[in-house]
Amino acid sequence: MTEAGSPPVYRPVTPSDVRDLPAVDGRLDALDGVRAVASFCVLFYHVAAQTGVSLREGFVSGLIARGDIGVPIFFLLSGLLLYRPWARQVIEGTPAPGTTGYLWRRALRILPAYWLVVVVAMVLWAPGAAGDPLKWLPLLLLGQNYVTTPWWEGASPVGLGQMWSLSVEMSFYIALPVIAVLLRAVAGRGASPSARAVRLLFCVGALASTSFVWTILTHVPHHRPELGLWLPRLLVYFCAGMALAVVSLWARAEPDPEAPVRRLTRGIRESWFTCWVIAAFVLAIAATPIAGGRLFELQDLWTDVFEIVLYTAFVLAFLSPVALLTAGPSPLRSLLGNRVMRYLGRISYGVFLWQFVVIVAWYELTGQAAFTGDLVTTLVVCTVLTVAIADLTHRLVEGPAQRLYRLLPQGRDREQEQERERDQGRNREQERDQDRKQDQDQDREQKQDRARQA
Repeated sequence: MTEAGSPPVYRPVTPSDVRDLPAVDGRLDALDGVRAVASFCVLFYHVAAQTGVSLREGFVSGLIARGDIGVPIFFLLSGLLLYRPWARQVIEGTPAPGTTGYLWRRALRILPAYWLVVVVAMVLWAPGAAGDPLKWLPLLLLGQNYVTTPWWEGASPVGLGQMWSLSVEMSFYIALPVIAVLLRAVAGRGASPSARAVRLLFCVGALASTSFVWTILTHVPHHRPELGLWLPRLLVYFCAGMALAVVSLWARAEPDPEAPVRRLTRGIRESWFTCWVIAAFVLAIAATPIAGGRLFELQDLWTDVFEIVLYTAFVLAFLSPVALLTAGPSPLRSLLGNRVMRYLGRISYGVFLWQFVVIVAWYELTGQAAFTGDLVTTLVVCTVLTVAIADLTHRLVEGPAQRLYRLLPQGRDREQEQERERDQGRNREQERDQDRKQDQDQDREQKQDRARQA
């Protein structure tokens, strides 16, 4: 029995066509490929800006200037993967993830490599500030977006220009457990998994509307662009990922293969190329002045809103087919989950962290002025150097830091939980194999019956 007021524990039925269900357990290789795409989009965007290519007139330059779309892709991935355990608790009645362990994992995943980059950038380009602990503190805590009177110019100090988005990520990490509790309080009252999933989607949609309300507030009574770097304006991208997490779990909770949500996820997955064509079309629209200016140009209210709408539409069209992939082989998995893309996905965080340090250092070493230089040469050199440093960082900093989690009590508990999940996954796979064998036997018997009747 469950406690009074709590939803009944739901144990999904394993039908014979379970191969049509979105994969939600284990690591989905294709998402590593998506991380690679996002990180190199951001790298390309920054190189194009540094060389001045994205500031030129014309549609192509406008399209290049939308390479910052990689940031919303990262945000959607965080919403999808991090909220999924809490969504599962609401829909299936499984235990909620421990908040302490979750925060430790996020800290060990993000902070050690980030701190290394901060130290390098501060020593190289802000030696005068390096001796002042108060100037280090907001950077080390990823709170630079919320500093009202920063000592640096722009969004971050030299070499750390992209870290504003990491500050947004950290804000979401901290807010997510609270958000999840509030969503469960409202959506957890549904009588069935489907009812709870529908409630969750409505709640996530309401939460996403915060971004539009906040955007309006940043322009009234006058534009305050620094508020555009706060979590509320960008929450819609995280909510898009949270919604995909809910839909994938809802589909798995539906035993009827012809249930609307099962048909929806199947249709999106099978129409992945069409979804990508739509994403390309949306990005082309975003390359026009309707979504605002480029780089240093301030947005007005309507272009600010249009940018959010178009970027949200893009990331949903691009990522929905990937987020709803099954565990089986598919063209999309081959494209995004191959060995090269998996490798680039593993080092994508390092690529994101080091790119500005490499770009600024390259320009100083070659004596080039900002907004000059050859795009191809700069892109090749900076990509090679960034990938090499990112690989070393992954091996020497990120990996060892994440392994430290196993030394904590929460880490040992999580290892045991993961082992149980692996056992359950193996059992489910055996059941699927048996179902497939039964289907094959039935097909063979039917063919033999038809042959005898003929």
